[in-house]
Amino acid sequence: MKSGQKKASWGFDTKNIDTKVRPQDDFYHYANGTWIKKAKIPPEEAQVGSFYDLRLETEKQLKVIMDRVLVKKNHKKGTPEQLLSDYYRSAADMKRRNALGIKPLAEYREKIDAISSYETLVSTIAYLHKEGVSGVWGSFMDQDFKDSTTYRMFLWQGGLSLPDRDYYLLDAPEQKRVREAYVVHIEKLLKLAGFKKQDISRAQEIVLHIETRLAKASMKKEDSRDPEKVYHKQTPDAFWKKYFERLGIKNISTVIVGQPDFFKEVAKMLKEVALDDWKTYLEWHLINDFAGTLSEAFVKENFRFYSQVMYGTKKMKPMWRRALSAAGGALGEPLGKIYIKEYFPESAKKKIDTLVTDLFAVYEGRIRELDWMSPETKKKAVAKLRVMKRKIAYPTKWDAYKDVSISPTDYFGNMRQIHEHDRKKMLRKLKKPVDRTEWITTPQVVNAFYNPGLNDINFPAAILQWPFFDPNADDALNYAGIGSVIGHEMTHGFDDSGAKFNGDGNMKDWWTPKDKKSFEQKGKMIVDQANEYTVVDDIKLNGQHTLGENIADFGGLVIAYDAYQKHLAKTGRKDIDGLSPEQRFFLAFAQMERSVSRPEVVKVRALTDPHANAQFRVNAPFSNFEPFYETFNVKKGDKLYREPKDRAKIW
Repeated sequence: MKSGQKKASWGFDTKNIDTKVRPQDDFYHYANGTWIKKAKIPPEEAQVGSFYDLRLETEKQLKVIMDRVLVKKNHKKGTPEQLLSDYYRSAADMKRRNALGIKPLAEYREKIDAISSYETLVSTIAYLHKEGVSGVWGSFMDQDFKDSTTYRMFLWQGGLSLPDRDYYLLDAPEQKRVREAYVVHIEKLLKLAGFKKQDISRAQEIVLHIETRLAKASMKKEDSRDPEKVYHKQTPDAFWKKYFERLGIKNISTVIVGQPDFFKEVAKMLKEVALDDWKTYLEWHLINDFAGTLSEAFVKENFRFYSQVMYGTKKMKPMWRRALSAAGGALGEPLGKIYIKEYFPESAKKKIDTLVTDLFAVYEGRIRELDWMSPETKKKAVAKLRVMKRKIAYPTKWDAYKDVSISPTDYFGNMRQIHEHDRKKMLRKLKKPVDRTEWITTPQVVNAFYNPGLNDINFPAAILQWPFFDPNADDALNYAGIGSVIGHEMTHGFDDSGAKFNGDGNMKDWWTPKDKKSFEQKGKMIVDQANEYTVVDDIKLNGQHTLGENIADFGGLVIAYDAYQKHLAKTGRKDIDGLSPEQRFFLAFAQMERSVSRPEVVKVRALTDPHANAQFRVNAPFSNFEPFYETFNVKKGDKLYREPKDRAKIW
């Protein structure tokens, strides 16, 4: 293999290769090592990498749109341009936000202060939930896992201000560091909110006590990934009927409880914890939830803890980026409609659609050839794959936000209007059968995902760009990039969670007992490999928590590679920059995963993220994949070598 030192014409810069690293020992650092050494994280970011590059490029595209929209001040009321420009202006008006301080929260604080009994405590929690304020538990609408045609209300554990229960319960260095900093954060925010010094000290104790008790009752993150463990259909009693009525949901007959043990503890806490303590806790959650939307002092403290302490970010993003994010987050569909007209060619959608069709055919072929699955289960797996839908680039129906009146001077009022619009939309959906054509994301979001209830794969327009897809690049880049992303999302339909749903999106066992056991044994091989991997310091990967994403990574690789081989059989092979098609494929795959993160990010993601870190996401699938061994002559003694019997292969 000749590494070359010029920018390759096929979409991979060979200057990024670190020739001091053997590809047989650490392919991730071989392919990206020089780039990693040179990469600089901007002070307002927590990491850089392929996803970051694309998000930054998309943000630049959205800025062009917003700058043009902002030039004119008198757009026709109700148009996307008026909604977006006035929302942006209200978010960017820090002078007005500073003048208001904490006043926008006055109505909520009065409600909390008026709590005088168990009944008013519960009604106030419901009121806050209705207004989008977190606390104690959460509720949301989703498809019934066992009846995908019907929407249900779910009750879910919640009430924590830190990312995971372990931050409250473990005394490992990272969790302890964050927990101690959180206590300081409580002090700083409450001081800004006007609390007296002695009240702040007591509030710190109360908040930590209540949240720690909720954390102890919370289901572990590994278990909460299992749809069978979080599905408990119940008939709501008088307490919960009244709660949902206060949310605007009348005559509710069925609710899905995610974590029954958590709610048993909550029932005890509502009676045992003093009302004044609950008032303090709820006021804290109110202030903490909205700190980033208030005056500059609140915004800075919110940034200091949740960005600097948690993720190591050095500098706050400039106001234009924050205001653009706020407007885009609130009015994603109006912005997305403009975005696809200007930045997404229809020809790209057609090319992606063809690629998806090819990948479906490859996946079906792989299922039929599996040596560990019976014909009976294969038949059902193929049936599920064949009815899996695809949502590519953008929706055909758009939300016009006709019931919303956005003001250029009322940021908080605008947020409340958008929340109320979304809430009413949810209530309307709750009364109707599930609309399987509806999009739950917007075109300008750099992401891709699988939805088990709809059995569909989703690829917004923004991810269909370099470095994942480029119509002018070598096909190796497109197959290794967007091809493996597509394969990854398809495989989620058959990972340890998705495999519990059938083609109609219902949680139903379609496996023979023997095949299920084989599947679980193969999954355990991946779990064990991940558990052996040290991310940083004494923090290892959580194999069970990352299993679904790791199965999808392994599947995405093999499906994309097979599809690329079939493509080469039709188009012919050629070397570029001294690299074979297979070498280019593996290099492009590694490039897609490259990233450099601040130490704090590495730790928090290892502890909370269901995705493994970048090095594992490249080296682990490769070390289990025979064509990689053949392409780079991996032999016994090399660090990436695994004995054939130890190579995990599921799909």
